[in-house]
Amino acid sequence: MSQSIQPESSNSSGHSIRVSVVVPVFRPGASFDDLIASLDRQTLDPAAFEVLLCDDGSGEPTGERLAAIARTRPNVRVLSLEHSGWPGMPRNHGVDAARGKYVQFVDQDDYLFDGALEKLCDYADANASDVVVGKEVGIGRPLPSKIFRRDIPRATLGTDPLLEMLTPHKMFRTAFLRANGIRFPEGRVRLEDHLFVMQAYFAASTISVLASEPCYAWVKQPGSASSARIEPETYFPHLETVLDVVEAHTEPGRLRDRLLRHWFRGKILKRIAGPRMVKYPDEYRDRLLDVVVPLTQRRFGPGVDAGLGFAHRIRAALLRADRRDDLVRLAAFESGLQCRATVTAAHWSRGGGLHLTVRVDITQDGKDALVFETFAAEPSDPGAQDAAGPAAGAKPSGAKKSIRLTSLPLSSLEGLPANLLAVDRELRNDRIELILRDGAGTGTGTGTGTGTERILSGRRPRDLSAVAVSIDPVRSFERTEDSRGGPLSVKVRRAGWTFDVPLEADTAVLARIGRSPILAGRACTLTAGEGGTVELHREWPGGGLKDAAGRTVRSIRRTLRRH
Repeated sequence: MSQSIQPESSNSSGHSIRVSVVVPVFRPGASFDDLIASLDRQTLDPAAFEVLLCDDGSGEPTGERLAAIARTRPNVRVLSLEHSGWPGMPRNHGVDAARGKYVQFVDQDDYLFDGALEKLCDYADANASDVVVGKEVGIGRPLPSKIFRRDIPRATLGTDPLLEMLTPHKMFRTAFLRANGIRFPEGRVRLEDHLFVMQAYFAASTISVLASEPCYAWVKQPGSASSARIEPETYFPHLETVLDVVEAHTEPGRLRDRLLRHWFRGKILKRIAGPRMVKYPDEYRDRLLDVVVPLTQRRFGPGVDAGLGFAHRIRAALLRADRRDDLVRLAAFESGLQCRATVTAAHWSRGGGLHLTVRVDITQDGKDALVFETFAAEPSDPGAQDAAGPAAGAKPSGAKKSIRLTSLPLSSLEGLPANLLAVDRELRNDRIELILRDGAGTGTGTGTGTGTERILSGRRPRDLSAVAVSIDPVRSFERTEDSRGGPLSVKVRRAGWTFDVPLEADTAVLARIGRSPILAGRACTLTAGEGGTVELHREWPGGGLKDAAGRTVRSIRRTLRRH
């Protein structure tokens, strides 16, 4: 049973406890040592924080391990609990026993960056925060990025990207949690973190985002539960409990639709998209749709669709109409999309720029996969510019032009929204980005290379058959002069779909480029790697003076333009 501990505001030495770190524990592995080591390295004085190891009935070996940790650390306490099988109950006991002004939840396989607790406490004090979302860094897993682009002292739910991170790995004001009765559901409850965090978000007077300092390392462990296939019959009732919280705290309208869209997109629509949907066994796919079709009809109105991407809008309409065969056709169509980006021409300018012409082909079975048609739409139609209007061929007086995708393999459009296939909005957001996956960088990287991923150029294309992209090596590498280059890839956003493919070129095209000019800085060469993929290589270790000369000339040019 849990130790009976009355919450206090100071430890036995009389020091004020700023934060209680609550860790639910169940038979931890070797990575638990990394967490303890990170707590030992905190810049916050050990007397100013406590660690509550909430043992969920692990048994004797774990109990002895935790006791040994606490024996040499006066700020560590062990709460020995009956087994519940889920982290909610141990976390709740941690909140009950906490003596700190704040509570920081940490999972046993993760760890904190060295200055995390001190920076989080200072930030919370400065902003009178009820909740602080500290920057999370994915270790072996990709994480959303919008929420951590900048510090947000007073974030607004529905405006700022708070829903991107609904993990419990946050700092909460202890008195705030207790006063509002915010607790984790106990037992085997899916999405328990979403339920807890959303209750806190709605009750909080101030939610703050600390993005400028890394705080929490979220580590992906082999065989983690997040990669397992869900059981539809048991999973989605828990999702509806989260939706109940949203609806209880919002009125019908744009804010509610915006919030509900997060779960509709992430928990339903993504599960029935592309290869994932195609690979489901028939029996499992039927079970999944048996649950999500009525759930969509019941909980997600057409207003939720407004902020969805093109393919998701189609999926949502097909779900409401219970068009299951068409959902499978759409997923198979997406699975068969192939994208290729090829350099058709390249040259250096005397000013030091590398100019490429790239052809982008998006095909299926060797044919153009995305075929568009321009048609006339009624001006009075509120969705005319972003969606389809009347039937193809109709030309009403004063009609505006719109564009729709005609190559989707749907059985028919009968019973679906008239503007469903319009892609004007998506086409306006088309973008081509040239990316270097730096093989010699010092960062952690986000791509498939061994170093950092660097965007060298980006533009909105008018014609995918001849996209002009330019690289200024001096500017692209001015912060990392030690980069030796690496393979080039192209990220293509077209009609709402995104492709990330290697840049390819014929060796004859690359051979005609010639040597890079002096104003390009260190000597740069484009070479064809394995399979015709393109790599950009830079001179190393020499060439530093060339970089300096290139920067000087560019500085002079900027000065002359201002005058």
